Amino acid sequence: MSTEGIIAIAASLAVLGTGIGAAIGIGRATGKAVESVARQPEAAGNILKILVLGASLVEATAVYALVIALILLLVR
Repeated sequence: MSTEGIIAIAASLAVLGTGIGAAIGIGRATGKAVESVARQPEAAGNILKILVLGASLVEATAVYALVIALILLLVR
């Protein structure tokens, strides 16, 4: 197998792994936020703010992996 093929596989695995991790993290956070709002509807605004902040931090890791994968693919 060529070096370019190995780099492409590594880049795709990096994006795949962090994408799955980010999806699981955001899904769990959203589920817990829904449970919290169901228990305390008056705190929905604060819960939403915290959820959006947490989701953006989790999603940032997926974006970082995408950038690293693009760097791996473009720098030869």
